[in-house]
Amino acid sequence: MVKSAHTWLRGLLRAGKKQQRTATRALKVLLATPKPKPKARPKPKPKPRVTAKPTPKPKVRVALEPVAPASGKWLASYYAGRSDSGLGRRMSYWLYLPDTAPASTGYPLIVMLHGCDQSATMFAQGTRMNQLAGKAGYAVVYPQQSVSAHPHRCWKWYDRATQLGGGDVPMIVGIVDKVMQNYPIDSTRIYIGGISAGAGMANIVALNHPDKFAAIGLHSGPLYGAGHSTVGALAVMRHGAALRVDSAIHEVLARQPGFPAMPTMLIQGEADEVVRPVNQAQLTRQAMLINGLGAGSPVQVTDKAGHKRLLPHRLHDVYQDRKLMLRVAQIAELKHAWSGGDERLSFNSGTGPDASKMLLDFFARHRRAQV
Repeated sequence: MVKSAHTWLRGLLRAGKKQQRTATRALKVLLATPKPKPKARPKPKPKPRVTAKPTPKPKVRVALEPVAPASGKWLASYYAGRSDSGLGRRMSYWLYLPDTAPASTGYPLIVMLHGCDQSATMFAQGTRMNQLAGKAGYAVVYPQQSVSAHPHRCWKWYDRATQLGGGDVPMIVGIVDKVMQNYPIDSTRIYIGGISAGAGMANIVALNHPDKFAAIGLHSGPLYGAGHSTVGALAVMRHGAALRVDSAIHEVLARQPGFPAMPTMLIQGEADEVVRPVNQAQLTRQAMLINGLGAGSPVQVTDKAGHKRLLPHRLHDVYQDRKLMLRVAQIAELKHAWSGGDERLSFNSGTGPDASKMLLDFFARHRRAQV
């Protein structure tokens, strides 16, 4: 089915506003001061009964698979750089390299940014990206936020200085540059993606360094350019930020007049109560703006039926001169979790579609022209 971008986007934003109103009413109920209940007369305490304590069941430990498949290399390292204040700092990262020989131009590289309360190794394990990347001949690098920077390892996507290219942005770009210096990497095929706070951070890195990345993939990501405090970030995650949808992108284009296209994939669970789907609707509008996709752009809609291990989902594809510039995946019933991941780990859904495969398929369509 094909429809116009104007009709589709208007429907997305309308659904987002409806969800925002529902969330606001729910929040008011949650924050309302409860009425005090009348004090009940104390009941006489029953005499304690002596019963045998049940034998506790032993905890079952699940043996997780190795992070990287046996046919690849899994390397740990760090990048030493400087903070905005000029002080020295380090950021750890893990690198997966396939055993297959790189092409003459080098390995394509995917930068993967984990979410809050995750580590780089947990993210690699949960997404199974290394296994798929190894078969396709991709290298994958996983920068890791430190607990000293944030107690829950969250990337500060809501920080204004970070959104402008400061904060952790130079450290992540420094890791990419270091990997490129030390290993054969195809500079025209570097991609970046992440989940939740990692998706927000991936978006910021790409928007500040568009010549470095050929495409981005955001799973359950917050709107770009809003928040600016911890409380503000929570508001964005729940309600989006309608007043910043267009203006944030206009600011990016004003800072970088020659901004190249940035092919984008957006993946979102429709039952996500952490980063609500209104964010995907507003990110869609931002992706249309950054890529110069007009309201009359044709949108190809594909519905995928669900079954035992596959959730029903819908794909919206927006093309520009036969080139897929934007793919929006809406996954029914999916909560705040990586679609098709390792369900033994937090923030991963065992039911698909496989988000890692979807991103690899999308990335394979794009390469950045040499500057």
